[in-house]
Amino acid sequence: MTDTPTSPLRLAPETTALVNVHWQRDIVTREGAFGPFFADEVEGREVIKSAAQVLAVARKHGVTVVHARAAFRPGYPELIRNCALYDQVAASQCLQEGTPGAEIIPELTPQAEEPIVTHGRISAFQGTELDLILHARGITHVLVTGVATNVTVEGTARDAVGLGYRTALIADACAAVDIGAHEATLSTFQLLGSTMDSHDLISAFRPA
Repeated sequence: MTDTPTSPLRLAPETTALVNVHWQRDIVTREGAFGPFFADEVEGREVIKSAAQVLAVARKHGVTVVHARAAFRPGYPELIRNCALYDQVAASQCLQEGTPGAEIIPELTPQAEEPIVTHGRISAFQGTELDLILHARGITHVLVTGVATNVTVEGTARDAVGLGYRTALIADACAAVDIGAHEATLSTFQLLGSTMDSHDLISAFRPA
């Protein structure tokens, strides 16, 4: 049974994690390699502002915060070019370790105690210790923000569901190449978990 608008999501901070996905310069800023795809939506819907608000609320309540980033070694030895997305990464020579483009944007800079996982596939769970980190902390609920809604955000959220976590997408803190792709993912994900907006988090952490 999933949480629905008639059954508001209730969260216990000690068993909740926020996973911030791909808030990196190459992906979400206008000058980044993927800027032509995502910058209009990110800026037009003020998605970074919403994600920063979510992060602030999570930190205030003591929620576990994990940052997921895509990055590759020079020469891309670990990059499997089996789809258009990875062809684009290689062609643009972006998201290389140690470059400004791979850095997380200042608005969502990780704090020293917040884990960072680096991955090279669609989901932040693939090839990382993200599941171990969450299990070690007794996490049962996962909140996801990031870009793109219909790619790594969705992939990460679906894997979270498959691994047994109750999962919610923070709708106004996610973006895709256009609003249609974004909303399509939100619609289909209702069958697997929940969607909510950044302002819903305050009430979600209040006692029922």
